[in-house]
Amino acid sequence: MLLTVEELRVSYDNIKALHGVSFRIDEGEIVCIIGANGAGKSTTLRAISRLVPVEAGTKMTFLGRDLLQYPADKVVSVLGISHVPEGRRLFDNLTVMENLRLATFARKDGKAVGNDLERVFSIFPRLSERQGQKAGTLSGGEQQMLAVGRAFMSGRKIMLLDEPSMGLAPLLMMNVFDSLKEINREGTTILVVEQNARMALQFAGRGYLLENGKVVLEGRSGDLLSDPRVKKAYLGG
Repeated sequence: MLLTVEELRVSYDNIKALHGVSFRIDEGEIVCIIGANGAGKSTTLRAISRLVPVEAGTKMTFLGRDLLQYPADKVVSVLGISHVPEGRRLFDNLTVMENLRLATFARKDGKAVGNDLERVFSIFPRLSERQGQKAGTLSGGEQQMLAVGRAFMSGRKIMLLDEPSMGLAPLLMMNVFDSLKEINREGTTILVVEQNARMALQFAGRGYLLENGKVVLEGRSGDLLSDPRVKKAYLGG
């Protein structure tokens, strides 16, 4: 088992955001968490990345290690958990190349870094064409490519993606998801949270439905796509 989350509870002041969320991810999988805005999807990823405090009783392990013993920076540099946040959060005043290079600050494997950079540019040729361009001047689709590329460059074992389809035209959205499938085939496990339930379930092998901070449904993506509850609430019929 790569990642296990048990009884994940998070509160913001007096507001309960997550009420005992539990799930697991095996190495090499693509797993999605779907749900409406405000269901707790982003909070779940932020908790795994140790960006928000969790409550007593929460258990999270990664490759058998207690995730709660690692601060946010070590989650990336030691464990290899990369997070592509909602809104991308690039360094807008830095170039494409500078954003990619910054992601490798803790890596000591110089040759592998070079190989990863070449791979990012082969997966996203548009980034290769815009190496010297400021990130803030890129289109929305190009910024999403850069955010994924930056996570790739950090030396990832698992990639957490928060709403990767947000703001993208359908064709660009398909291109980004196709690229993520290619990254997964090369060995990177992927956990994606999405409001676009149909896209997420077509992309992932398994899924979890989150409502009001609780997992209310889980299963193979095909089963969730045909589930009447999911179809009615999230698939437009």
